[in-house]
Amino acid sequence: MEAAQQIDRRIAELPEWQGQILARLRELIREAEPRLNEEWKWNSPTWTYNGNAAAFGAFKDHIKINFFKGAELPDPKGLFNAGLDAKKTRSIDLYQGDTIDEGALKDLIRAAAAMNER
Repeated sequence: MEAAQQIDRRIAELPEWQGQILARLRELIREAEPRLNEEWKWNSPTWTYNGNAAAFGAFKDHIKINFFKGAELPDPKGLFNAGLDAKKTRSIDLYQGDTIDEGALKDLIRAAAAMNER
């Protein structure tokens, strides 16, 4: 099964609020950085461009957006709220009812792809 189909299936099998968040985040990645490739790694939706850029995880009470080189990314809007002590990664945890600054998230996505150009 192709990665896109696996991601579609994951979205469909999640509780409605999580599926909606994941679907919207997927759209934002596509809008922000078309060079990112959808892949299915570690049983999770993952986006790559010359290496891993970001991955999503669905947990009981939240959705996690993990940026593989997040510690090196600028985050002027303070979106990172998890994994702040990790050496390389940073994450954003979203809970039911949360909103996110979509413009700032798109900036992080573009920066993650650009980081892999080095």
